[in-house]
Amino acid sequence: MLCAMMGDMEYHDSEKAKEVAGRVENFMDEVVIPREREALATGEAITMDEIEEMWELAKERDLFAPQVPEEYGGQGLDFSDMLPSFEQVGRSLIGALAIRANAPQEGNMHTLEMVGTEEQKEEYLEPLVQGEISSAFAMTEPKQGGGSDPKMLQSTAVKDGDEWVINGHKWWTSDGLSADFYLAMVRTDLDAHPYEGTSIILVPREADGVEVVRNVPHLGGHGITEREGGHAEVKFDDVRVPVENTIGEENEGFQIAQMRLGGGRLTHCMRYSGMAERSLDIAKAYLQEREAFGTTLEEKQALRHRIADAETRLHAARCMVRHAARELDRSDARIEVAMSKMFTANVTNETIDLALQCLGGNGIGKDLPIAHFYENVRAFRIVDGADEVHRRSIARWAFEDVDEAEIENALEFDEDLRIDALDE
Repeated sequence: MLCAMMGDMEYHDSEKAKEVAGRVENFMDEVVIPREREALATGEAITMDEIEEMWELAKERDLFAPQVPEEYGGQGLDFSDMLPSFEQVGRSLIGALAIRANAPQEGNMHTLEMVGTEEQKEEYLEPLVQGEISSAFAMTEPKQGGGSDPKMLQSTAVKDGDEWVINGHKWWTSDGLSADFYLAMVRTDLDAHPYEGTSIILVPREADGVEVVRNVPHLGGHGITEREGGHAEVKFDDVRVPVENTIGEENEGFQIAQMRLGGGRLTHCMRYSGMAERSLDIAKAYLQEREAFGTTLEEKQALRHRIADAETRLHAARCMVRHAARELDRSDARIEVAMSKMFTANVTNETIDLALQCLGGNGIGKDLPIAHFYENVRAFRIVDGADEVHRRSIARWAFEDVDEAEIENALEFDEDLRIDALDE
C-alpha cells in the first residue's frame, strides 16, 4: 500500500510499479527490517546464508532483481516502473541486497544486458543475477588519475595480437575485494580525446597481474552483514585478456558508462530517499513518545516546522527523480539527472541529519539504524559525481542560451562622462 513510505501522496506511477512496490514494501516490513532490527539489537552479523534465503523468498514473491529482464532471472520492470521499488529497499540497511538490487551489481547487470555479447551474457550475466558470482566496476583512480574529472583517466589497454594488455591503478572499486570479475575503464586510444578513446574491458579476478591491494577504510564502512563489501584498491600489471572481453564497442566506454551512471544515479536517489523517509518515520515515532520541558517533543513548534520542511523537500526530490526517469527514456537526460542527483543527495543528507538530531542519544547510538544511515548517506554527495561536478554541468547548461535582450534597458555608465585615466 506504500502508506508507511509516502503517505497519501500520488505520484502517478504505473499500476505495475505500484503493485510491485507494494509487495516489496511488505517484504521489507515482514522479513527484512525485522532481521535488521534483530542484528542491530544483538550485534550478531547477518550471514550470507540468510541473505541467500531472502533471495529465495524474493523469488517466490516475484521480487528478485526487479531491474533485470525476465530471461535472465529478474522481473523485467521498465526503468521508471522499478524506481518505487528501489525507494522501498532503501528503507533498510540490507534492503537492496535482500532482493539482489544492490550497487554495483545492479549497474553491472544493466551494463552487460545493455551492450554485452550473447556469450558474455551467458557466461557472466546469468550467474551474476543469481548471485553465483560477484562483480565490480573499476573506474575511479588515485590522483592524478580519473576522478571528478574523468578525462584524467590514466589506466591503459594496448592490443597485442588478439589480447589486451592492461596496466592501471584503481580505487573505490565497490565490492572489488570479493569480485569474480571487473569491468575496467581504460584508455585504448591515447591519440584520441578520452571521451572518444576509452573502453570497458571485462577482467577476470584470476587473471595474472590482478592485485587486490586492500579495502579502503572509509566513513560508514561497518555494516551489519558478514558479507565482504567495501571499496577496494586494485592494480592491473600487464594483465592479459582476450580482445573479445571488450564490453560494447571499442573506444565507446564513456558513452556506455554514462548510460550506466545515468540510471544508476536515479536508483541511488530513490534508495537514499527511502532511507531518509524511514529516518523521519523513526524520528517522528520518537518525538511522539519523548517528553521534555512539560510536553512531548512532537508538540515543539520548531521541530514540527523542520519535519514539515524535510517532508516537503523529499517530496520535491521524488518528483524530480521521476521526471528525470521519464526523460531518460527519450534522451541522455544529462541535466535532469544531474539536478536530481545533486538535489536529492543534499536533501537526504539534511533529512537524516535532522532525524539523528531529533533522536538525541538514540540517534548517535546504534541500537537504531539512524547512525548507520548517517554514515552511509554522506558519501552520496561524492559518489556518482560530486555536488560540484553536477553544479558545473548545470551552470554550463544554464549559460548556454542567454538572451541579451532581457537587459537591453539596464542602465549603463554614460560614455561621455568616462575618462581613460585619473590624474595621480
